[in-house]
Amino acid sequence: MPSNSIHVSALGTLTGIGVGPGDSDLITLKALKYLQAADVVAFPQGRSGRPGLAQTIIAPHLGQQQLLPLDFPYIFDPDQLTSAWQQAGDRVWHCLSQGQNVTFACEGDLSFYGTFNYLALSLECRHPTVQINRVPGICSPMAAVSALGLPLTMQSDKLVVLPALYTVDELDAILTWADVVVLLKVGSVYSQVWQLLHQRHLLEHSWVIVNATQPTQVVYRPLTTYPRLELPYFSLMVIRSGANPLP
Repeated sequence: MPSNSIHVSALGTLTGIGVGPGDSDLITLKALKYLQAADVVAFPQGRSGRPGLAQTIIAPHLGQQQLLPLDFPYIFDPDQLTSAWQQAGDRVWHCLSQGQNVTFACEGDLSFYGTFNYLALSLECRHPTVQINRVPGICSPMAAVSALGLPLTMQSDKLVVLPALYTVDELDAILTWADVVVLLKVGSVYSQVWQLLHQRHLLEHSWVIVNATQPTQVVYRPLTTYPRLELPYFSLMVIRSGANPLP
């Protein structure tokens, strides 16, 4: 037997679970199983000492597991981000190397701009023996259209999802061919987007959803009456720009 086999087999396993957009009941049965069986439950640390969204979602399902809040700062400097991911990875690796199984709770779905990706990549790069499982979850666009009572796509609709960092010029170009556009974290550019939608006569077929599925959920429609909105972080917009928009 290779000399490192005993060490590898003694490692705990890291499991990333998508816990959905906000409603604690939207966590999947599989994610719940991993959450409740974990020795350590990790999640992104909230701002200003307040619980983050992932921690709030999983709180009703927790038992006596050790909690491990991890700092993922809201910054764009690549060096600082890399350092933060490595520090978070070091804390998780310490638990794994002690044979503890760690479950990381990520709001929404892991693969959909999920924080878990950065943690997993950092660990895989620095600790090739790490064992990682992934459990998908419900992401915010699906939650948003459910709140609207509308389908996200139908038949041959072309769907585009734009993250927080985009320009209105890019959106203008995309609206010429996409049937459905989802804008994540739309608050910082809402007024510019509103003007563009006004020019394209799409305000009647666009909606803003804040904190989808959470108790604080708010839906703004029709957008013709909302040229200015002060929107929080978890806000997104759905635009149906196809030839036959839904009513």
